[in-house]
Amino acid sequence: MGTALHLCVSFNPAQGRKCKYEAQSVRALPIRILSVGKKRSRGLQLMVDEYVDKLRYYCSVEDVQIRPNPQNARDQRAQVDAEDEAVMNLIRSDDWVVMLDERGQDIGSEQMAELVGDAGNTGASRLSFCIGGPYGHGRKMRERANLSIKLSSLVLNHQIALLVLVEQLYRSWTILKGQKYHH
Repeated sequence: MGTALHLCVSFNPAQGRKCKYEAQSVRALPIRILSVGKKRSRGLQLMVDEYVDKLRYYCSVEDVQIRPNPQNARDQRAQVDAEDEAVMNLIRSDDWVVMLDERGQDIGSEQMAELVGDAGNTGASRLSFCIGGPYGHGRKMRERANLSIKLSSLVLNHQIALLVLVEQLYRSWTILKGQKYHH
């Protein structure tokens, strides 16, 4: 929404690998991750928690799980619509919304860091990342998202996508702060 809709969309790979914000002061927006999916395995949750804890050194982070198919719809379209509604109820008008989607903009780690840096300049009060359910995102989310990105050219299970996202957000902050990445 607004004029900042195309931030981070026109990356030029020929520009090299440096992030434009590296080691500069960046406004740290709170991050909220909204993911639709079944109960996570203990192993996955431990890994997600590890990266979320590392990320909290830089900004506040909220990991919100949304039950898939909240209305137990038999129809795939109805399931997506119900999940869409559940996610939209958690998004505020002043959120900067990034939708994870296999058809989204293909970005690298430096560009993810720029996305985080750019979001701090939008006037938004929170940066929300949305991971859809088994059948993807609904129409309302597609219309609301400020940006759509993909984490891989491979189609990722939503739980793997979540793990990749939190790891890349942590990596983004180490890039923004000009710090060494610690595994």
